Amino acid sequence: MKLLFKQRFFSWLDSYDIYDEYENTVYVVKGQLSWGHCLKIFDSRDRELGMVKERVLTFLPKFEVYEGEQRIGSISKELTFLKPRYDIDFNGWHIEGDWTEWNYSITDGAGRTLAVISKELFHMTDTYVLDIVNPGDALHVLMFTLAIDAEKCSRQ
Repeated sequence: MKLLFKQRFFSWLDSYDIYDEYENTVYVVKGQLSWGHCLKIFDSRDRELGMVKERVLTFLPKFEVYEGEQRIGSISKELTFLKPRYDIDFNGWHIEGDWTEWNYSITDGAGRTLAVISKELFHMTDTYVLDIVNPGDALHVLMFTLAIDAEKCSRQ
């Protein structure tokens, strides 16, 4: 399954539209006014599915991930040089990026690839392609991609 993740051009708060390979809107992400990033994910019928919320006052960036009202895990940036890595407290998942911080892979505890995230260049806003092996993982892959993008935005 492929998803196209596009940040909206004119928005005061973080907002994104997520499309499938047929350009149908699958998810809409709306930023909420808060201390730190708070991103709520909605389906195409405007039903809230989950949230990614930044924890503030931590040594390294950390985000809590919620499906509905239930916390299902977190993602924390690891202290590394050259290649970014993130520790995910969710099903044994792990994320590693390349030195450009444009491309990432999500693997399970056995090292199997679950998703590949690639940044598309030459767009006015952040645009990523999420290539997801199991469509049932799409929402979770999206949540972790949002956290990575928010962490990168905080540094700029």
